[in-house]
Amino acid sequence: MHATRYPMRLARAALAACLAACLATCTRAPDAVPPPAPAAEAVDPRLPSITVSGDETGAAAWNWQPPRRELTAQDIPAAKRDAARALAQNKLYADAGDAIPLYLALRALAPEDRQIADGLKKSQRALLKQGTAALRDAGDDADALSLAGEIGAVARTLAPDDPAVAAYLAQVDKADQLWRLNAEGERLLRTGQIGRAGEAALAPFREVLMLQPGQARALQGLAASESAMIRQAEEAAAGSDFEAASRWLARAAQVRDSASTVEDARRRVGAIRNARIAGLRERGIGDLTTLRGQRTARVLLAEVLRIAEPGDPVAADFRTRIDLATHYGLFKPGQAFTDAMAAGGRAPEMMVVPHGGFRMGATESELGSVESEKPAHYVRFDRGFAMSRQAITVGEFRRFVQATRYRPRATRRGHSVVYDERSGNFARRSGVDWQSDYAGARAADSLPVLHVSVRDAEAYAQWLSAQTGKSYRLPSEAEFEYALRAGTQGRYPWGSSGVPTARFGNLTGGNDVSPSGRRWNNAFVSYGDGYWGPAPGGSYLPNAFGLYDLGSNVSEWVSDCWHASYRRAPADGASWFNPGCRSRVVRGGSWASSPTQARAAWRSASDSDMTNARVGFRVVRGI
Repeated sequence: MHATRYPMRLARAALAACLAACLATCTRAPDAVPPPAPAAEAVDPRLPSITVSGDETGAAAWNWQPPRRELTAQDIPAAKRDAARALAQNKLYADAGDAIPLYLALRALAPEDRQIADGLKKSQRALLKQGTAALRDAGDDADALSLAGEIGAVARTLAPDDPAVAAYLAQVDKADQLWRLNAEGERLLRTGQIGRAGEAALAPFREVLMLQPGQARALQGLAASESAMIRQAEEAAAGSDFEAASRWLARAAQVRDSASTVEDARRRVGAIRNARIAGLRERGIGDLTTLRGQRTARVLLAEVLRIAEPGDPVAADFRTRIDLATHYGLFKPGQAFTDAMAAGGRAPEMMVVPHGGFRMGATESELGSVESEKPAHYVRFDRGFAMSRQAITVGEFRRFVQATRYRPRATRRGHSVVYDERSGNFARRSGVDWQSDYAGARAADSLPVLHVSVRDAEAYAQWLSAQTGKSYRLPSEAEFEYALRAGTQGRYPWGSSGVPTARFGNLTGGNDVSPSGRRWNNAFVSYGDGYWGPAPGGSYLPNAFGLYDLGSNVSEWVSDCWHASYRRAPADGASWFNPGCRSRVVRGGSWASSPTQARAAWRSASDSDMTNARVGFRVVRGI
């Protein structure tokens, strides 16, 4: 059989070259850079129709004319032998001397000859056998499809009404349809016209597989379509459009069942996403100590949250870092620290109080409340602050006095107010100052310092600031109550119960007994703390913010001037201070306060020069 004489074979060879180029492009590795999409292709004019059944329509419908060999009656015996020999050699139709042309010429001379008719039948069977073999390779071999078409045209000319020929021609038509569908899908892939969701390129291959399940070329087309979608996903990821990347990967995952290539692509896209998030985070946390840097970080965080998946730990850490820097500078809520002092040693231990808001003051119906504690109002701290974990001790105040030769108010005045054990009352006593305890005796360094005025407390805070280079001061009244409540909103710092929780602090308890056996007339029933007078700092449990003795042990100076109510009070927690004011505020219950004075909202006005055995102080520091 010599098929090279037929121009259709040349056309199919050219098509095969195009197909090879298409498949090389469409099935490259997903991470390869795709070539620029060329302009839309015109249909290749060299691609003829090979439809060989039905009406003869189309640009190049197949027809076969047998090569002519002139025979006479005398040539019949020799021609029969030549035809039989050609059939035996499987030379069926290409030349005039092949089996089918010879048998057709012989039939024209001897139409009743049974030997000639039998030879034609054998030739037809051999022809269809060759065609069936060609069809097996016609899915991805252009030459095989061309050969099958040639054989179909010959078979139709030879026996147009034969059922076997009709069945064969139907197979050729189907093979031609499958070829064209595959070629269309490959063209769309080659030119980048896969469709907005990849469906344009997929459709032809899926139609092929509906007609012929498992066809290798169509399966390869599906793989190439999947690769094209993966490339789209990776290009979207490179442009930080991870939402589009996810959509493309989801579509790619639907192309083939259990394709590992999609999971590999997910990992690559995830790596691109993670690298992008990490880079944005590193840029964002580079300068969180300034307002400008924090503003830049928030812009970068918005981009991180746009591209990150829910629950991304790096994004969450980035948000936390910004929040911490915004509200706490270089610190974290609940962090304890001390500052180094220029003269050596450390400043008092500080605790970082979390930022937040609370309702300050007493409600209208609160039992024991007075008008100066009202109206209750909302206060918001946009930034955290640090507060000394306990009241300043005698030892800490001693360092200040010795370093500065400062003379506190009680020292200069020569007296203060102490508890008199004999009378059970508070009375002025000479020779009492910051070195004295509640009864006027020498105080241990671990006890909270007493007998100090608000100006003494402010002088200590100024000294700490000079020694550390940080901003120390007395707490504002709002800061004190916020830290005292520590997240609660009850009548007392521990809640609404009229009995303090176990080991809350040093309060007037019904179980407390003085050195001479005295008991309180107005105390918390059934409560005892083990001390008559102040206890060493940190003797009881800390509150929820990690602070000791707030609302117990000693009452404390705050920085505010006294105002008869909270009308027009600051809402940001700042000190409400009027220059030159003489009357200042004392907050918090003490070892000798009545239960009413132990309420969270309790406040008292005191002259700025006042000193006594119940009032000390603590400091705060900006962060």
